[in-house]
Order: sequence, then C-alpha cells, then structure tokens
Amino acid sequence: MKKALLLLLCTIFCSLTYAQEASSIIKGTVIEKETGQPVIGASVVIKGTTVGTTSDFDGNFTLKTSKTGTVTIDISFVGLQTIEMDVTLNGGTKDLGEQTMESDAIGLAEVEVVASVAVDRKTPVAVSSIKPEVLEEKLGSQEFPEILKSTPGVYATKAGGGYGDSRINLRGFSSENVAVMINGVPVNDMENGQVYWSNWAGLSDVTRSMQVQRGLGASKVAVPSVGGTINILTKTTDAQKGGNIMYGIGNNGYNKLSFTASTGQTENGWAVTLSGAKTTGNGFVDGTSFIGYSYFANISKQINASHQLSFTAFGAPQWHGQRRNKMNLSEYEASGRGIRYNGDWGYKNGQEYHVNRNYYHKPQISLNWFWNINDKMDLATVLYASFGRGGGSGSAGVDKFSPTFSNPYRRDGVIDFDRIVDENAARGRQGSETILRNSVNNHSWYGGLSTLTTELSEKLILTTGLDIRYYEGNHYREVGDLLGGQFYFDPAVGGAEPGAEGSVRRAVKVGDKIQYNNDGNVWWQGVNAQLEYSNDQLSAFVSASASNQSFRRIDYFQYIPENQATDWENFFGFNIKGGANYNIDEKHNVFANAGYFSRQPFFNSVWPTFDNNTNKGVVNEKAMSFEVGYGYRSKLISGNVNLYHTTWKDKFYRASVRPDGSSVSFSANIPGIDAVHMGVEVDFVIRPNDKFNITGMLSIGDWKWDKNVTDVPILDDTQQVVGTVDVYAKGIHVGDAAQTTAALGVNYMIIGGLKVGADWNLYDRLFSAFNVTQLNTPESSVDSWIVPTYNLFDLNASYKFPMGPFNATFLAKVNNVFNIEYISDAFDGPTHDFQTAQVFYGAGTTWSTSLKVQF
Repeated sequence: MKKALLLLLCTIFCSLTYAQEASSIIKGTVIEKETGQPVIGASVVIKGTTVGTTSDFDGNFTLKTSKTGTVTIDISFVGLQTIEMDVTLNGGTKDLGEQTMESDAIGLAEVEVVASVAVDRKTPVAVSSIKPEVLEEKLGSQEFPEILKSTPGVYATKAGGGYGDSRINLRGFSSENVAVMINGVPVNDMENGQVYWSNWAGLSDVTRSMQVQRGLGASKVAVPSVGGTINILTKTTDAQKGGNIMYGIGNNGYNKLSFTASTGQTENGWAVTLSGAKTTGNGFVDGTSFIGYSYFANISKQINASHQLSFTAFGAPQWHGQRRNKMNLSEYEASGRGIRYNGDWGYKNGQEYHVNRNYYHKPQISLNWFWNINDKMDLATVLYASFGRGGGSGSAGVDKFSPTFSNPYRRDGVIDFDRIVDENAARGRQGSETILRNSVNNHSWYGGLSTLTTELSEKLILTTGLDIRYYEGNHYREVGDLLGGQFYFDPAVGGAEPGAEGSVRRAVKVGDKIQYNNDGNVWWQGVNAQLEYSNDQLSAFVSASASNQSFRRIDYFQYIPENQATDWENFFGFNIKGGANYNIDEKHNVFANAGYFSRQPFFNSVWPTFDNNTNKGVVNEKAMSFEVGYGYRSKLISGNVNLYHTTWKDKFYRASVRPDGSSVSFSANIPGIDAVHMGVEVDFVIRPNDKFNITGMLSIGDWKWDKNVTDVPILDDTQQVVGTVDVYAKGIHVGDAAQTTAALGVNYMIIGGLKVGADWNLYDRLFSAFNVTQLNTPESSVDSWIVPTYNLFDLNASYKFPMGPFNATFLAKVNNVFNIEYISDAFDGPTHDFQTAQVFYGAGTTWSTSLKVQF
C-alpha cells in the first residue's frame, strides 16, 4: 500500500506543477447524440498537457489556459467517442458551441433492447446504474459484485475470500432469487437458480455498464427476479480504431495484465474488437492463491441499413484455493493468524495444497441479428450457448481436515498433507483411508431470444418475444488424489458399478467416479408481451410472460439402465406486472409498479432426496410485489425515494435436522414457508460545482419469515420417515444480509486529469444465517445472533495524462483504509451469540494500482 500512496502523491505533485496562469478561455457544451442529454463530467483537455476541466450538469465547460496559437482539444468520456479538434487561441474567449458525442460501441442500442435497460424518468422501477467511468475508477481488485455495495438494497461480501467466491443479496434475497443477465441472456443456473461469480471472475474486464433494477425490474422474459435484476452489458465492437494495454499490482502478490485492440468500423462495414487479461495473486486470506484468465472477442458486420450481425465470445477460465468452512471466533484467535486464518489448506511436498480448490471455465458465445423491418418495426434476435466445465475439490473417507486449529493433523496451524500421505501409504492393500475428491458440475446450455418491437402509434409500442432454452447438467464425483495410497474403497451409494444392483465396495483410482453420477435435463419454452404508452409526461406499461419448464433426472449409480431416467416433469409458470411513471415537471416525478409471479420450483425441489423419487407435492413459489417512488432532478441535487413490499409464498426449504438429540444429521423437506420483505430506499447525488460531487444512499429493510409449519417429516438416508419436526418461523428476521445499509461518497477533480474519491459504507442489523429447524418449539422461536455493526472506508484516485503520443490513465484504490476488523458472514449457533456462531471475517486493508496506456 505504501507504493500506491507514494505513486498517488507523485501524481498530485506533477499535476500541480502544470498549473498555469490563464490568459485564454475556451468554452462549449457537450451533448450525447443518442439521448440528446448533456454529458456530465466529460474531460476537456489540451492535448499533450494536463491543462483541462470537466463539463457540468448542463454539459457546459470552461477551460482557462495561458497558451496561445493553435492547440488540440480532446473531449472524452468513458463510453463515448473522443472528439479531437484544433483551436486557435489569441487571448480572450473561444466558444466551441455544441459538441455532440457518439457512442463508442457498435450495436449497443440493439443489445439494450434485448437486455431491457431501464430509462431514467420513464421506466417505472427502482434502478441504479453503474456507468463505465465508475467501474474504471472504483473496482480496483475487488470482486465483481462488490462494485454494487453502495447501491440501495444490496449486500455483497467476499464470503470465504477466495477469488470469485463473492456473493450478493438484493433486498434480502439470495442469488437464486435475483436475476442476473448478460446482454439480456439469463445466466442463473437452470437447476438451482444460483449465480456462481467465480464463473464470471473476468467479467469486469469486458463490462461496459451495469444496472441494478430492484424489485420487479424491466425484463420482459420470465426470470427469477423476486429481489431484482442485475443487468450487465459487455463491450460490443469499438467504433474507433485503437486499443489499450494495462498493467496493475496490488496486495498479496496481485498482478494483472490486460489488453484491448479494435479495428474500428471499416468502410465495408466490418469491425473487430479483441480483449484479454491474466490475473494472479496469493489472496488476502491464507491459502487462496489463484490464476485467472479472461478473453473477449466481438466481430460485427453492418450488412446494410436494415441488417446487422454481431458475434460475441467471452470466457474466464480460472482456478483458486478456497476457504469453505466458517469457524468460531475462538478458532481464529487460537490460530495466531487472526482474520486471515483458513483451515482448508496446507503443504504437500513443500508446496501449497488445498482441500477445497475451485476450477472452472464457462465460455459463452452469442450471435445477434438486428433487423430494421421498416420505420415502425424492429426484430432483435440472439442465439447463444455456454459450456461449463469444472468443479471443486473436497474430502472423502475419514475426515482429517477439520478446520479447527486443534486438529492433530495440523502443523503450525495448516494441514500436514505429508502425514496423511504417509499413513495412507502404510495401509498398503487396505487402500487410502482419506482422499481428495472432485465434485464435477459440467453443463451445456443452448438458447434463443427474439424480441419484436412494433410502433403502433406515436405513443404506443408493443413488444413481443420468444424465449427458448435447453440445459443439460452432468454431476458426479471422481477421485482427485489418493494421497499416497494405491486405491480407495468407495462405499458405492446404491450399486457397485454404474447401473449395477446391490451395494459392494469398489476399489477405485484417480479419475474413477464415486458417490454419485447423475444428469439433470431442463427444457424451457417461454413467450412474453409488453404494451407501453408514453408521452412527454406519462409513461406506463403492462407486461406478461408465460413459460413451461420441463425437468428430467438421470441417475447412473443407483439404478439399472432401464430405470435410470425419470419421466419429464412439467411446470407452468407466469408473471404479470405493470407500472406508470409521471413527470410532474422537469424536476419532479413519481412512479408505481405492481406484479405477481408464479415461479416454477427448482430442480432439487422436484427430486429433493437425491434419487429418482419424484416429489409429487411440490408447487410453484409465488411472489406479489408493489412499490411506489419519487424522483427529483436539479442542477444541485438528484435523488430518489422508494418504498417496496414483497410477499413470498410457498417457498420450498430443505434443511438438516438432528431429532431427539441424535448425533446423526437427517433431512427435512419443509414446504410452504412464507416471508415478507419490505423497506424504504433513498439515494442521491449532490453537485455543488462541475468538479465536485457527493453521492449517498440509505436502505432500511424489514425482512421476516411469515409462517409456522408443523409435522414436517424427517427422512433418513434411505428416505424413510424417522420422525417429525415443527418450524416456528413466523416473525423471525431473515438472515444472511444486512437489513440496514448506508453509504456516502465524495469525488473531486483536483486539477487537470487528477480525480480523487472517498467512500464510506455502513452495515447494520445483519442477522446471521440459520437453520429453520432450530426453531422447533415456540420457546426457541427467537432471532439469530446479530453481527456487530461495521463501517468501511475506501479511497480511490485516477490521473489522466499524456505519455508521449499516447494518453495514459493511472488508477489507485485502497479498500478498508483503517483496517477495520469485521464479520461479513455468520451462521447462528445454539446460544444465538458470538460464542457459538460460525463466521467469516471480511478482508483488512487491500490496495491496487494500475497504469493504462491507450493507443
């Protein structure tokens, strides 16, 4: 971090030495061509110097300089094409008039149609947009979801701290109830709805903008947006020829190298953009070293005025060590490593080695066709495919990997793999007692989206669409490392060899499948329609979607071939929503929306017992939501206030339970738990002048379970009922996300291209996660342990300057400046306090710096 601060001080000093006494004034106005709106914060610089300024709320700028004669003015803004023009100065004022900036991306507007991007003061939903310049200045080495941490309703953490292991909650809902879309394509897992951010660890390198649509969202397709929608738009093809190269460093060996190159659009309508990056590091948490790559390619062709094709491919292969197990506070203290302690790694033959190691590659390719049928009708179609390959390691056999510091198989606090290897080797023909296995989760996913937009009149637009998807997931475990033994005896769940009857132990070696081997097939067929009305003051919409989702399970281990595949199970789902926004005048607007979802159950709700016994009693989950909001826009301040209420019914919940004090864990499939999530959100931006702005937000939620369930059957591992359990959850706060969050940020353009920023975030009322079967009596129905309130402070700086014939940008980011020690994730213990809770600590002070040179 000292290096970063030193570089930052040097850049400030260099900037101040360029300050000059002004004798000429250059002024003008910057407008965005696509929207007709002023560009706020555009950089206006005399090329080859650091003399510059930025545009204000109305897009106006005034630049003072002592230079005379002919100079070159650069007007730039992230996401828009740079304007370069020669200006002759002879003292006095030079008025450049209105300068129009165009998008630097080809085909972006068409992608936004498929992606259902919300428009300020028009789309009646609560929305927060993360612009390209914010991504550039604020992200640093943070995990991708963390850029959203100052967004109302969002709770994002690094979870265990491994590369790509971060998680996000929106309005108290976890990822399976938050739709994540990349260029309009849904990426939530089709079996369980979750989003694994490690699959997208390199996505930040190719992201152009993000939008968080809280609540119903503007998406027309049927997606699991009970909590909201995270809409990510990647780069398309750059409209300008050129590129950049970037190199960054950070704490704990963080190292990153990336590049982008583009041909721009040629005379015959072709354009190509390529990007790539490599990121390595040791991780803040012990034993979380990582290597990640990312790549992006876009090829577009403007065939004629009516047709455009765009092909995109991107992916992010990576592997990283993980901290999977939460621990008691006393274990962290005993380790001597404090918040960095990780019980899931050690040394083997002198090399860092992991019990839990994640490895994955999920490339996604898409072909977009944009057809302007006539003046009143457009068709946007995308065909896509993704191919996930990889999984994560863990242990099998006798557990010698307990994360507790007192585990005898530890030396100096880390796992002594060599001792385990020696013990296995000494067992000879008895085989390994303890091994590492890989849980493999491969999938192939194909889909298509088509959206037809028809202008029925000047004020009325009809949008209709198709959404077709097919998914095949392959799930199995395989022997990863015998740890010194010759083989391992697999208990062989169900049968000896795949498809065999009986239960005979098998001697298996590295690469052999063990424990389970099954496929999940999912078909999805959906239609949607939206009718939108808009005039100068009022915009309103009503939309509906319907879908059929079909599931099939194939089990290769527990059944003979003729019984391995189940029948297809079909579930019909739908949603209907509507809303209106009314612009009272140029400053004030109000909006309201409401909707009802009937969402199909997840795959594991249909087969919750990990065999082919279908749960015939499973039903759709339902959600009803309504929201009202108010917005204010002026030169000094812009802000929003909104109130929401979401009722969630018939949630299917699977939990572990130990009946009558048993030391053995059984399972319980709990149907029909309801919840109510409501709250108020405020966000604002204050701009005292064109160089300084203040951002802020406050989010207060009240999220509680809303129903008791009694006489829930408890099942053993053969799915026999061994008892019942009651769940008294009504009135208990939902855990795992801070219900009160606040943020305040300042950004200041000091001089020329030097900009600095600071951010404060507050997290309060974070109820720890818990197992609802703990609430098995009215007396035990109490809230889980509340994690102590914590505050975090971050700093960032950016400096744009000439480097010979090129433009360069220096970026610096320091997170948790004051090294605050805090708990970010917790699981409740039997006494509902810090003494028995299992926790993850958040990261201490981290930093990163980078230099990007454009050519």
